[in-house]
Amino acid sequence: MRIGSVLPALMIGCLSFAAAFAAAPGSSSPTGKPVVGPFTEAERQQFAALDVIDSHTHILAPSPVFTKMAERLNLRIIDILVVNNHGKKVELLAQKRTRAMNVVQQNPERVKLCTTFDPYKIGTPGFAAEAVSELDKDFADGAIAVKIWKNVGMQIKNDKGEYVLPDDPALEPIYRDIAAHNKTLIAHVADPDSLWASPNPKADDYEYYMYEEPWWYMYNKPGVKSKQEILRARDHMMEMNSNLRVVGAHLGSMEMNLHDLGAHFDRYPNFAVDLAGRVPYLEMIPRDEAIAFVTKYQDRLIYGTDNDHEFYPPGKAHETERFWESAYANQWRYFATDDVVVYQGKKIEGLNLPPSIVRKLYHDNAVRWFPGLEESK
Repeated sequence: MRIGSVLPALMIGCLSFAAAFAAAPGSSSPTGKPVVGPFTEAERQQFAALDVIDSHTHILAPSPVFTKMAERLNLRIIDILVVNNHGKKVELLAQKRTRAMNVVQQNPERVKLCTTFDPYKIGTPGFAAEAVSELDKDFADGAIAVKIWKNVGMQIKNDKGEYVLPDDPALEPIYRDIAAHNKTLIAHVADPDSLWASPNPKADDYEYYMYEEPWWYMYNKPGVKSKQEILRARDHMMEMNSNLRVVGAHLGSMEMNLHDLGAHFDRYPNFAVDLAGRVPYLEMIPRDEAIAFVTKYQDRLIYGTDNDHEFYPPGKAHETERFWESAYANQWRYFATDDVVVYQGKKIEGLNLPPSIVRKLYHDNAVRWFPGLEESK
């Protein structure tokens, strides 16, 4: 995703980047007009009082603008590493780790690292031992979690030409090591349903995937695994590792079937999900259903954004700051107030959840599911 482009609302919540910039900061809605833009001062104080933890971000460049924003909003983040050999973001894991650690070291009380391993090495001699050794070094340096990404299941193949799934035996030593160190696995496996169907210009995520990352379309690719097969493999991994905490990124990739997601919560006590990039799926269902779902599973939902807009170069830093704050403000309004927000041109009344539930979403659940967040290195 690029700053300056009009991002799909699916990926950033209920407000597009362009709309965020067109809106007046903190405009009120006594007549039911949408409330958009950055926080008013009163809103900022309420947000800051939550001691907010954004459990899903990607930042590789430290910035004094980010640091000041985090202090002003009383914000903490988990900075997540992924290894990706597609597109314009190809970078070695060692390089990404060094850059992310720079962000952590300059913000030791605001940023914690979620590390990862290189899944493209699966099948090579010593893969698991090397991965475990590197993860253990990261744990010693303060990492609190490990990410497994969607390239496991949707891209990487074994020496037989078959797609590697999340329950592949080669990954088992890694899962055991994460659990042994009392760390958490963030599992982004599979993607929205639309990627297994013929590209549809009317789909919410069409513009993003078609023009930004078309290689993730699984439709008509030979030998691909269905989304259901990938998620079943993740479930099998959780069954095989019942002492491993697993946080499913992006509503666990079950954004279109909240009933199934709830059934997973009921079945797997070691499973929670973050809300990163999937708040619109709650906005698209009837308000009373969204309230009922969040209320019932209030202990298993963790706030996150998937913000990956860098505060770099310096000339763009304040533009990025405004984008981040607008995204936080609009999603907070949706959960914590009955203000009117907008998604796909539709006015949506905020859920106005009880403060105790809002506190769980924005703080308590992250602390519970990511031990180490409260520790200053």
